[in-house]
Amino acid sequence: MAGEAKVSLSFPQKAAAVIVSLGADKASQLYQFMEPEDIELLTLEVARLGMLDSETTEEVLTEFYQNCMTNKAVTEGGLEYAKAVLEKAFGSQTALSLLEKVTKSLKNREFAFLDKADVKNLFSALQNERPQTIALVLSYVDPDKAAGVIEQLSPQRQVKVVEAIATMESASPNTIKIIEREMERKFSNIITSSNVKLGGIDYVAGIMNNLDRSSEKAIFDRLGVNNQELADEIRKRMFVFEDIITLDDRAVQRVLANCDQRDVVLALKAANSEVANKLFANMSSRMSETIRDDLEITTNVRMKDVEDAQQRIVGVIRDLEERNEIVILKGGKDDIIA
Repeated sequence: MAGEAKVSLSFPQKAAAVIVSLGADKASQLYQFMEPEDIELLTLEVARLGMLDSETTEEVLTEFYQNCMTNKAVTEGGLEYAKAVLEKAFGSQTALSLLEKVTKSLKNREFAFLDKADVKNLFSALQNERPQTIALVLSYVDPDKAAGVIEQLSPQRQVKVVEAIATMESASPNTIKIIEREMERKFSNIITSSNVKLGGIDYVAGIMNNLDRSSEKAIFDRLGVNNQELADEIRKRMFVFEDIITLDDRAVQRVLANCDQRDVVLALKAANSEVANKLFANMSSRMSETIRDDLEITTNVRMKDVEDAQQRIVGVIRDLEERNEIVILKGGKDDIIA
């Protein structure tokens, strides 16, 4: 009816709409390949579905067809083949969107047991593995969890693992199956079926962003000796405390307004002159006077407290960026239009 709000369906409701559209005969054939629990849930959704207008039904079926095409292309020929097929079928923009969805889905299916493993158990299982094996497994977990494992490795192994993750592109099903067999004693059974993009510079930057400040600095110092080009490329993709000087004045003012003043004082105890000048230049005269007074009376501060304060400020900056309240320029790739 004109003026009605567009129907928004959940994933189970979309599945029910497809089942209804297939008809009883074809739907029953599909049920033969499903688990009993899934059949029960799907049948319940079908019973609840009610009436759908033709436009909504067509959209659901189109999405279902695209997903079928995507999964078939990926299964038969890998992501590169899938990309070529989908671009011809749907155009480059839609193909990219579909591939992102299926890649995420594949990664979620593989090594799904890692979601339930805490950092302590992960480290315990991985600590004696080769850096390449550790890198592969950590590529399937959230950056903060991967960071927790890396922090506990020896300095030399930290660098090797970070390099391995950063330079990783994809892993074949055979390679992943070998890792599965090695880890089978420690974790659940894992099923893999397709190449999935793993690691890379962006992923390792996410890990570095989640490391504590001292580990981050130590890894970059050692990595700079072994592979300065890689260290520079990773830095371009992440934001560290010293990068405050790259923010525009309005962004710095927004950051200061959202930071704990005590953290600002502690952070400035070890900040270089450029960062200090940038921060003071964007404070009100009253705040500047208060901060300078507090700096004078704040003595005998542990370096760890300073680094933690700097990390909390970086956390504020990243939160503001996620909310689109400030813009962070990364690697010189972003163009800003005033």
